[in-house]
Amino acid sequence: MKLADLGTVYISGSHKSAGFGTIDQHINERSTDNITQVDGAANLQLGKLLPKKAAISVPMYASISTLTSKPEYDPFDLDIKLKDKLKAAPAKERDSIKEQAVDATTIKTVNFTNVKKNNVSGKKLKPWSIENFDLSYSYTRSEHHNAIAVEDEYITNKGGLGYNYIHTPKFLQPFQKRIKSRSKWYSLVKDLNINPVPSVLSFRADVNRQFGAYRSRNIGGPQNILPETYNKFFNFNRNYVLRWDLTRSLNLDFSAINLAVVDEDSGRLNKNGRSKMWNNFLKGGRNLSYQQTTNISYALPTAKLPLIDWTTIRVGYSSTYSWTAASLLATTLGNTLQNTQQKNVTAELDFTKLYTKWRWMRALEISPAKNAPPKTNTIGKNTPDVPKNKNDTTKNKTVLKNPNTPAQLNGLEKGLGRILTALKHVNINYSENSSSTINGYLDSTQLLGMDLKTGEPGLGYIFGKQPGRGFVDHLAQKGLITHDTTLNFQNLQAFNQKLSITAQIQPVRDLSIDLSFDKNFGKTYSELFKDTIGNGSYAHLNPYTGGTFSVSFISIKTLFEKNSPDQVSGTFQKFEGYRAIISDRLGNKNPYSGSQGADGFYKGYGQYSQDVLIPAFIAAYTGKDPKKISLIDETNSSIRSNPFSGYLPRPNWRIAYNGLSKLPFFDKIFTSFNITNAYTSTLSMGGFTSSLLYQDPFGIRYPGFIDTTSGNFVPFFAVPNITITEQFAPLLNIDMQFVNQLQARIGFNKSRQLSLSMIDYQMTESRSTEFTIGGGWKKKGLPIPFKIKMPGKTEASKKLDNTLTFRLDISIRDDVTSNTYLDQTAALPTGGQKVITISPSIDYVLSNRINMKLYFDQRRVDPKISSSPPITTTRGGLQIRISLAP
Repeated sequence: MKLADLGTVYISGSHKSAGFGTIDQHINERSTDNITQVDGAANLQLGKLLPKKAAISVPMYASISTLTSKPEYDPFDLDIKLKDKLKAAPAKERDSIKEQAVDATTIKTVNFTNVKKNNVSGKKLKPWSIENFDLSYSYTRSEHHNAIAVEDEYITNKGGLGYNYIHTPKFLQPFQKRIKSRSKWYSLVKDLNINPVPSVLSFRADVNRQFGAYRSRNIGGPQNILPETYNKFFNFNRNYVLRWDLTRSLNLDFSAINLAVVDEDSGRLNKNGRSKMWNNFLKGGRNLSYQQTTNISYALPTAKLPLIDWTTIRVGYSSTYSWTAASLLATTLGNTLQNTQQKNVTAELDFTKLYTKWRWMRALEISPAKNAPPKTNTIGKNTPDVPKNKNDTTKNKTVLKNPNTPAQLNGLEKGLGRILTALKHVNINYSENSSSTINGYLDSTQLLGMDLKTGEPGLGYIFGKQPGRGFVDHLAQKGLITHDTTLNFQNLQAFNQKLSITAQIQPVRDLSIDLSFDKNFGKTYSELFKDTIGNGSYAHLNPYTGGTFSVSFISIKTLFEKNSPDQVSGTFQKFEGYRAIISDRLGNKNPYSGSQGADGFYKGYGQYSQDVLIPAFIAAYTGKDPKKISLIDETNSSIRSNPFSGYLPRPNWRIAYNGLSKLPFFDKIFTSFNITNAYTSTLSMGGFTSSLLYQDPFGIRYPGFIDTTSGNFVPFFAVPNITITEQFAPLLNIDMQFVNQLQARIGFNKSRQLSLSMIDYQMTESRSTEFTIGGGWKKKGLPIPFKIKMPGKTEASKKLDNTLTFRLDISIRDDVTSNTYLDQTAALPTGGQKVITISPSIDYVLSNRINMKLYFDQRRVDPKISSSPPITTTRGGLQIRISLAP
């Protein structure tokens, strides 16, 4: 029923008597209950009852639903009908019997959603405008009883107060009209702007109180003697959002969530219990969790400066903070603090835009027009005779040159210029991600995650600052770290750094060189910080550090040396010889060493010392001077310190040239001729960890404890293995297409992986070479020696209508793996195989729906070790593909 524009009212009801059912149901399948259901609901806009000028929206929804199920048979005496039992029972017991037998449910609901004052003025809202506020409330009550439950009551109250202000940024430019000059040099000041009002300001408080009570029926005995059980909670949550475009380039996003619980006594509340509950509510409840996120991004105004307007640089900063309360069962263990910090810088350097600033460089990209008429800079030359005008004042005057007109360059000048301007684009991406966790924190959170009395943990930590070791000491001195000696949660800290640089170089047309530099460094630190006795005797226990490191690298100098899997290579022998040189360098630097043994190695830096092996290995396999190769840094001053910082990323590349087919003579042979070369290499230290036995007695940042078993210093970091992976993929690849539709491809790949184990002092070397050759030919209307009638044709013909494609691919791959132990005269082949693959095929399209392919594929594997048998796999056949799609 519709009540004009006020709303709508719904009423419905149903009744199903015992014995009701469908025609296909048996008697025992039909209902044995008399079920009555009545529903009523109203969806009203109560704001229509208020004066129109009030402009208040009050949406209301109310409903009531009752469901009553009266059984035909008594639920406790299933062979007796309920009406017979009621007749036989005394009058005073009939109501009780009927109540126990009937299953009744009543649900009442009232909702007020988004009650607010509408903006009918047409004016922009102010931050203090009442229209920014909204209010919501809902009440639900459910009552249920049946033969098992005396009462099953469930009540929920939900309320919400919201504030939401949205503003379209309006940037003030105080110098826009004051500076009249159009010079780009004034742009930085002239375009200075600020937005004094936040773009989004939002707050919401949500309250959710639930109360449930259940009492089981004492069947056959006195009622209401069994205890009630309760299901209740009272939550009070707040959300905060701030978005502010401070300038067109500087943006701030902030959001926070505070989860709280309002403590109340158990069970049903009396007057004092309700008063205590509302006092806790007015205080904001007891905080369970506080989480916030902050994001700041800024685009540097490089476009406003003429000298660097060819660059685009953007920096970003993000942080998160969380405070988590301890369980009420273990409040002495303290709360938990966590924060994260993300920094990133992206830069794009467009050198092509830089080069266009000079007139001479702009001419490099302009091709002279063929048969262009001669240009003159004066009037009168190379022009037809025209009658002279007495008043002509342009006689014998020179026309001024346009400074933006490109210069005229000859071939040599253009070639030299293109080499000087070969660098076209550079992209730089740098990021740092950090996080920390502190356990046992005793302070509370009031504003922005801090306690206003102590000011801890401080704005720095809240907005992502990573704490040093002294930060928890400071908190402990202020009594903010628990004294509970049973605390066994470790404090954690993590740091990850990533650098990626790509550059595009084009020294000549059709020749493209892509360079890439990559670096990844990660580190984690954990410790148990606790009061060991309970009287303020805090200690940093079980410190443990781990991490990973990898950089793009170059080790080509030793890639092409002759290698036999059963012989020690010359490079490996150099590696063994370099150990004494590295030991000499380390021994002279470390005051704990200082003496050279009879074997030529210094004290603590023997031939199997990790600090000796890693630099010697890198120097040998990269062709570097062992006297200049970087050593491992043992300082470890902070979570950011990188023990392998001396190994900088080297360029990897990809080179592609496709201009050969454009040259005279070649353009008559090839339609395309592409040459490709690509090299990638990575140096990585896998999963290094701190050594528990490391000692530095005098604090000189060098190892000072010698392991009696190995006779070497125990390093700060134990590196299980070091790996160098490199590959030319391809070393050379030539892809050709001739003018007669013949295709050909020749490719050669070469790769190597070196892995030196610091546990058993062996190096595993895997080498692989692959040679591929392929060709194809397409022919339309290929003649055949016999006539064939193709689908869709009326007559047979000796020519194929569609294109026939022939393809042949051959590849030869040679893999070999060998192990070489230090100070041994032979190597041990451990794996490898030679794989030869031949794949010819013929492909023909019969129609747009039918495709036929005749193929043959043979793969032969010849292992390098006797424990594996040779395997030959041959496949061949005819494939017919039919497309049924319309």
